[in-house]
Amino acid sequence: MTVYDLFLAPFADYGFMRRALVACICLGLGSGPIGVFLMLRRMSLMGDAMSHAVLPGAAIGYLIAGSLSLTAMGLGGLVAGLSVALLSGLVSRATVLQEDASFASFYLTSLALGVLIVSLRGSNIDLLHVLFGTILAIDAPALYQIGAITTVTLLALAIIYRPLVMECFDPGFLRAVGGRGPLYHFLFLLLVVLNLVASFQALGTLMAVGLMMLPAAVAQLWSRSLPVMMAIATGTATAAGYIGLIASYHLEFASGPTIIITASLIYGFSILFAPSGLARRFFPRPHLRG
Repeated sequence: MTVYDLFLAPFADYGFMRRALVACICLGLGSGPIGVFLMLRRMSLMGDAMSHAVLPGAAIGYLIAGSLSLTAMGLGGLVAGLSVALLSGLVSRATVLQEDASFASFYLTSLALGVLIVSLRGSNIDLLHVLFGTILAIDAPALYQIGAITTVTLLALAIIYRPLVMECFDPGFLRAVGGRGPLYHFLFLLLVVLNLVASFQALGTLMAVGLMMLPAAVAQLWSRSLPVMMAIATGTATAAGYIGLIASYHLEFASGPTIIITASLIYGFSILFAPSGLARRFFPRPHLRG
């Protein structure tokens, strides 16, 4: 088997592989930076909760459309995810519950409700598609939707980058200078939900957050500069998508899980050999002596 057959032939020969690769690139460009901000805000597990929260909306869109319509499911997931985010914030402000407890309660309810809705009308195969995604079945309209979400994400991050960074590291200072912290927090949650909807179409609700958090964790191990972390996260997500698609094609594995496993392997390598990894801690370089 030549290098061309191994790394390029699947994309040259099959349109569904090309569409899947473009989807992975778009998801990496959008989800990578969002994952870095989630990690910096200590909202990693909340991102996972929100990825499950889109399920009932997607299930309702599935019932209305009568098939696995990614547009209907995406719109339903967007409404459901934003509803859970807003309700969790309201409950945490009106009661003694912390925001993470509110998210956990709402996302468990949403997950159970979504599975129940899909199981009432759909088959087990449909349920598997909703939970684990169908990245190889992405068509042109779904690809346009993912690309549009990525474009909106990058433009929005460029516009609110400075206040968002300030809101992450020193929200007290942002309030002192008259900044509208809650507004930027809501806009950030909107971007999170949008990217989860895009990832949901490719990777399903159970793994949608994978291309957000694993590359972000890799980036933190390799750098402490925020722009560099965002670039590393984007590159890691894109590389995991490409390598995962190649591995799933040749090994005949499911594509979505293979992509996440690839990102996990990169994360494991980084744990060992990154500047903040275990190898540097247990085998430090000797100091130079004059």
